[in-house]
Amino acid sequence: MAKADKGKDAKKGKKGKKGAAETDPQAERVVRLRSHPRARRHIAAAKGWGGLGGFAVTLWMSLQAGAPAIDAMSRALMAGIGLYIVAWTFAIVVWRQIAVGEVRAARRRIEDANQQLLADLDAKRAADQLKAAAAAA
Repeated sequence: MAKADKGKDAKKGKKGKKGAAETDPQAERVVRLRSHPRARRHIAAAKGWGGLGGFAVTLWMSLQAGAPAIDAMSRALMAGIGLYIVAWTFAIVVWRQIAVGEVRAARRRIEDANQQLLADLDAKRAADQLKAAAAAA
């Protein structure tokens, strides 16, 4: 009986933690590449081309060097896996920088728009005050 209660409490705790993370404003500020549509597409393409390119180049070079076909295939497979990981890592590093730049540019645009709105509001208030002063005089 105690074990069943313990399992239910653990499930409730997990749900509570997930709900708390969803309402946390700091969690919303994190830029995740898996939710960035262009990043996901380009990272997937880089992984694919890296793996295929590494496999093809290594297979061709191994066969040109006179290696037996089975050895050339195993080398090409290992190189394909290795370059798949290298291409994935490189794409992640590049897209992290791109995403940070996009966030900074968006912030800058929002701040500029806010400054423009504040300037327009100040100008309107000044004009309204002049009209009120002219009407009172």
